[in-house]
Amino acid sequence: MSPQRSAGGGAEGGRNAERDADGGRGPDGWRGAHGVPGPDDGRGPDGGRGADGGRELLARVFLSRVVEPGDETAGRWVRELGAVALARRLREGAPRLAGVSDKRWAGLCARAARADPERDLAVARDAGVRFVRPGDTEWPAQLDDLGDARPTGLWVRGRASLRMWALRSVALVGARACTEYGAHMAACLAAGLAERGWVVVSGGAYGVDGAAHRGALGSGGATVAVLACGVDRPYPRGHTELINRIAEQGLVVGELPPGDHPTPNRFIVRNRVIAALTRGTVVVEAAYRSGSLVTARAAQRLGRHTMGVPGPATSALSAGVHELLRGGAALVTDAAEVVELVGDMGELAPDRRGPVLPRDLLEPEARQVLAALPGRGAADAAEIARGARTTPDDAVGRLYELRSLGYVERHGDGWKLTRQAMISVRAGREGC
Repeated sequence: MSPQRSAGGGAEGGRNAERDADGGRGPDGWRGAHGVPGPDDGRGPDGGRGADGGRELLARVFLSRVVEPGDETAGRWVRELGAVALARRLREGAPRLAGVSDKRWAGLCARAARADPERDLAVARDAGVRFVRPGDTEWPAQLDDLGDARPTGLWVRGRASLRMWALRSVALVGARACTEYGAHMAACLAAGLAERGWVVVSGGAYGVDGAAHRGALGSGGATVAVLACGVDRPYPRGHTELINRIAEQGLVVGELPPGDHPTPNRFIVRNRVIAALTRGTVVVEAAYRSGSLVTARAAQRLGRHTMGVPGPATSALSAGVHELLRGGAALVTDAAEVVELVGDMGELAPDRRGPVLPRDLLEPEARQVLAALPGRGAADAAEIARGARTTPDDAVGRLYELRSLGYVERHGDGWKLTRQAMISVRAGREGC
């Protein structure tokens, strides 16, 4: 054995020495794929283990820390270069890519210098959170409809399969400062959907979102909260107990890595994930500038069903919903009507009609004679026959039939309505 081989173990030993001197990190700037701590143990997009799968996992976790959600320019870079190559360029501070200014590129590189995907994965694992990326078995394929705005990956907290739940899901969104009517409608819709086997998706916020989650949970159903922050940090804080309960009974999902905080813009771009993840979006209450309308419009652009629950014409909190309905959204009032739109063929809502009145059970000819009687006083059979467009003999036969049912009574040679029949006849004449 040569002195070189005994000292360094040959070329392989030299590479090991370099790796150890660098803290076990490879040319991408992080540890080798086989030592990656993560929910999928370094599985590649095809479900197999390997260095490529581990590097791609780390690259996407890295990008979730560096790139803001919904950044279509970065999404184009990922599509053209691949996640691993893009992560390397950002980490090394390579020359600027097309589509951004020098200032913005410098900002991305500064964030990249502080990103530590191995630490993020370790923190996530300790919190019971996994990272799901495009190509994974659990990845919902409908998110690919977002194109370059597609998330680089999703952090998921909960035991259920996100892909399976998303296949049969509906978004319920609306005003944070909702009315009692809005909270009631959201809870009833969510409960009805849950009872029919549908997953209710919302944003975990106060108001309509919270009512929707509680309605589904209260019915023993499934619900998903899509957050605009790290899924290990419930927001708003007043919903900590609710979001923890959702994580136990359902799923909590977000694009941002553990510990990251929400911003106004992150709430807005989060809504595109809610729209893309579900078969349709229902807006319960929304003012003209409500963020829930962003979700609805994203659903329209994606070709999803868009629905609205009408409110009082005088309510400013329903003005945005009414504008949405005028723009082509479907009007819904209960879970059955929602399922009729988003469900499979044959899941039809029941026909809507008013209460059945006793006069509705009469034969058409008898109803015609009944309608020919005057509202006050009596009339003879010949007069009634003319009003009913029939013969006097037929009118007399129908009048005796109506008398046996309590609708009319005879007064000498004439006939008149009984007191209980007057309301029914007047309602029929008004036509509503």
